[in-house]
Amino acid sequence: MYERENILRIFQETKEAVSRVDSAKIKNLSDQTTNSASLSQDPDNIAVAVIIYSLSKIIERTDYRGLPGWKKFYDIYVNSINKIIDSLKRKDDKAFRNNLESIRNAIGKLSGKLKIYIQEVFRRASINKASRIYEHGISMEQTARLLGITLFELASYAGEKEASDVPESKTISIKERIKLAEEMFK
Repeated sequence: MYERENILRIFQETKEAVSRVDSAKIKNLSDQTTNSASLSQDPDNIAVAVIIYSLSKIIERTDYRGLPGWKKFYDIYVNSINKIIDSLKRKDDKAFRNNLESIRNAIGKLSGKLKIYIQEVFRRASINKASRIYEHGISMEQTARLLGITLFELASYAGEKEASDVPESKTISIKERIKLAEEMFK
């Protein structure tokens, strides 16, 4: 596994943010993981990015908390985070992956609207993270394969985003271009 210490830090900070119900902090942690996942193309980093991002979306939706099965799902999620932290500290990759999987398996134990909502959050999180990884220069086909989504889903989502949503695509004014060119030839 790549960047064990970084993933450990991400989960420790996520645990703290969950206790404060700070979905913005959790989303920021997911973005940090996405950058690592883009560089390493490591499936563990990618799974972490999706799971953390999904958690940020789930936490911000307070209406989920009133649905049947919420408490059990939430407890499994939090317990899995604790076990993930422990397995990372012990450098036990198998336990780490099993605990990541237990979060996904918890969805299968849900029923009714909550199950449908949570499944949709995970699907959209996968597409969102795929788009972010694609923005970092990984091919669309490879990104879709890494995240288990279709090329169509990724292309549709990436096509919906305006170029201005991607920081690298922002243009600079003519004056700034001239200044940049002048500095290059000094």
